[in-house]
Amino acid sequence: MNFRKKEIETGYANDLKRNLQLKDLIMLGIGAIIGTGIFVITGVPDANHAGPALTLSFVLAAVVVGLSGLCFAEFSARIPVIGGPYAYMYVVFGEFAAWFTGWFLICEFLLAVSSVASGWSGYMQGFLGSWGIHLPKGLTAGYNAANGTYIDLIAALVIVFITFWVSQEAKKALRLNNAMVWVKFFIIILFIAVGIFYIKPNNWTPFMPNGASSVFRGSSLVFFAFLGFDSVAMAAEEVKNPQKDVPKGIIGSIGIATILYIIVTLISTGVVPFAKLQVSDPMAFVMRYAGHGFLGSVISVGAILTLLTVTISMMYSLARLLYAISKDGLLPKQMQKIDQKTRTPKNATFVAGAFALFFAAAFPLQILAELTNIAALVYLMMVSGGILKLRKEFGKPEKGQFAVPFVPLLPILSVLACIFLIAQFSVTTYLVFAVTLVLGLAIYFFYGYRNSKMNNE
Repeated sequence: MNFRKKEIETGYANDLKRNLQLKDLIMLGIGAIIGTGIFVITGVPDANHAGPALTLSFVLAAVVVGLSGLCFAEFSARIPVIGGPYAYMYVVFGEFAAWFTGWFLICEFLLAVSSVASGWSGYMQGFLGSWGIHLPKGLTAGYNAANGTYIDLIAALVIVFITFWVSQEAKKALRLNNAMVWVKFFIIILFIAVGIFYIKPNNWTPFMPNGASSVFRGSSLVFFAFLGFDSVAMAAEEVKNPQKDVPKGIIGSIGIATILYIIVTLISTGVVPFAKLQVSDPMAFVMRYAGHGFLGSVISVGAILTLLTVTISMMYSLARLLYAISKDGLLPKQMQKIDQKTRTPKNATFVAGAFALFFAAAFPLQILAELTNIAALVYLMMVSGGILKLRKEFGKPEKGQFAVPFVPLLPILSVLACIFLIAQFSVTTYLVFAVTLVLGLAIYFFYGYRNSKMNNE
């Protein structure tokens, strides 16, 4: 087992093109974060069980994400290289911990891309259905013989499109993302501007109809509405001023997302009694409930368009992660090849797209979501704990670099908060996670350990 560590290096040759600025990073982060969460989460029955207090679930989840984000920000300022938390763990804990952090990240990004594509397919099928267009049932969802479904055709097609788009030059690939983020902002502002006039304060009473436990359960679900801020760290080697802009991009995207989630949830539960919000398109439903069917349709179309931003951001991050891990020899070297024209890791992008295509097309949405939950919290816990080791070995950040305040208190609180949310999951999730651990171990010892650059030096 290899516990050798990397040195902190920020001035080595970089094969990728540095042309991203702070606004690109914030747009990348918001594009990844604000998607299925704001358009779908308030309609999830378990989350909706919290009633109007779902806003507290978002606040609690934001606190957990914010603590992790602070730790990410310091790491990104001190180790501004591609690979994000994978690279951070390589420096502080060594290769074995780095591999598993990278493995959990691969699981998160891969399943997030696939699940969002699957959710996007549901929106699109609903939209087509309103025009009388229906696909054969066998092509409408992942494999479920009992329900007569075998492959999700629309999810597969959107993965193909996103893979091609992300293989382009980074600035071009993110241009569509940025445009769709502005569309997303327009839809949310439209929802707020209209919905605020239809709020009935009585709908907020009782505020916590099912007790504090429902708020905690809700927070374990809506936590994943915030995932995606880590995609900002993945872009470090394509940013003009990574030591300053990456931390700002992480904190900025989390802050903006939190404010929007809280406002939208308050309006949704204020306009519609929470028991009626158990629908797949809650924002559109709120507009229809208020008598604005046309605006509901506009929001539905907007959701269909802007959910693409989540898949773009996640696919972009997954490709860069595979590229970073392959550079260290832990994955096949073919994935570290850079396209001479676009200066992007095209092979890694196509590999990411191939696996995402398989999961999106073949697996039902609820199965895709299972692993994303616990894998993300475990690696966030490792990052927070890593700050303590970073400070012990390398001291405090230099002047001008972002520093986590109140160390060791905040990193320890971050670890405990992650453990608290992990404790909310079902036995099924733990079993799926155990299978993932075994698979990660097998890949490392049968390939990664033997081919590691550090192991062969």
